[in-house]
Amino acid sequence: MNGVFRGLGFYFCYFSLYARVRVCLIYYLFIFVISYLFVLLSDASKIEGSQATAKLTAELLRSVISQQRVPHTNQATALINAVRAVGEQLIAANPVELAVGNIVRRVLHIIREEDLSLATAAMDGLGVSAASDDEDDAERDENPVLSAAAVAAAARSTLRPPSLQTLLEDTSDSAAPPHTSSSGGESDGRSRSVEKGSRGRKLKHDVIEAVNELIQDISTCYEQIAEQAVEHIHHNEVILTLGSSKTVLEFLYAAKEKQRSFKVFVAEGAPRYQGHLLAKELAARGLQTTVITDSAVFAMISRVNMVIVGAHAVMANGGVIAPVGLNMVALAAQRHAVPFVVLAGSHKLCPLYPHNPEVLLNELRSPSELLDFGEFSDCMDSASGAGSLHVVNPTFDYVPPKLVSLFITDTGGHNPSYMYRLIADYYSADDLVVKRRPTTGS
Repeated sequence: MNGVFRGLGFYFCYFSLYARVRVCLIYYLFIFVISYLFVLLSDASKIEGSQATAKLTAELLRSVISQQRVPHTNQATALINAVRAVGEQLIAANPVELAVGNIVRRVLHIIREEDLSLATAAMDGLGVSAASDDEDDAERDENPVLSAAAVAAAARSTLRPPSLQTLLEDTSDSAAPPHTSSSGGESDGRSRSVEKGSRGRKLKHDVIEAVNELIQDISTCYEQIAEQAVEHIHHNEVILTLGSSKTVLEFLYAAKEKQRSFKVFVAEGAPRYQGHLLAKELAARGLQTTVITDSAVFAMISRVNMVIVGAHAVMANGGVIAPVGLNMVALAAQRHAVPFVVLAGSHKLCPLYPHNPEVLLNELRSPSELLDFGEFSDCMDSASGAGSLHVVNPTFDYVPPKLVSLFITDTGGHNPSYMYRLIADYYSADDLVVKRRPTTGS
């Protein structure tokens, strides 16, 4: 008989292990499919611009959160680990596009904020307040009050095992009178299990709602920035820009729609000549547009009232990663005391510094954008014995914060010295490095 029970026990253990392995395989297969989809779309050049990349990243992470099975305890930790697992692969797939890492960190911050909000609500439900000296013993028995040490311990244990919800439940259990019957204890355990499950569903729901708001903010960042154009562009001004930026395009067009009459100088932005595309769009929308060469910027800057440019990313120190050539424009603007204004959506605000090893500041493009391989093939062949020709074609430039006059984001205008405080509202210090932390065994 004992052998039969041992056999049944082995069977159930094997079945439980098989079920867990199957769930893990399905979960990691889901992560792989999402990451592969992101890499495939990036390689196919179907994602253009930081806004589209940020929006797709947020949508993928929203799918990960919705598919994640939340345990009874440490729900926030489970969601954070799931987002970290996918986010690490998304960042590795396109390390140059810093907007991917920004959105991953934003979602992690959202999870922490929503979990803290639910924990605070749970503490309020337990009647956490300061007790007066003249409070009678009967009222204290009916409404147990946590001490300051207990509250501090609960705050320190947020998002770390044991979870804050578990601590609060244990506190309420110790304060409640003991059960006299086993059936009552079983029903109370079942009610606590249902309550934990409802809290997990509440956390997922709140996080998904917050991510939806983030996606909406990314989608409308152009409009939010363009609404501020009339405050900065006035009649008969001359605006200089470089390269092609949809944010700059919408900003300038919004000023024209408000009956502002001004001229725009567009530096062509060699070697990709993205300025030609922007000049064509501006002229098609009825703006007075003049195309100049990049080398003519210093000669024309004395006629300019303001420089308005886009950004690839805004770092925590207020520095800007922008299209190549913009540092030269910023130096010319500083020399002639011309305001240098940078337009950037909040999804481009990066909590990292330029010297952080996680930041890939630049990307070298193909030499074919500069030289014809047919004409210069002999010079590039080092085996021919002649001096070899090297071509450096960087994509981005770095503009230090001292050269920036003003940042205009979808939340308003900010000085470079204020950017670190604005960035601190969007990110948590624990998420600056998006990497799955090893789980410690018991």
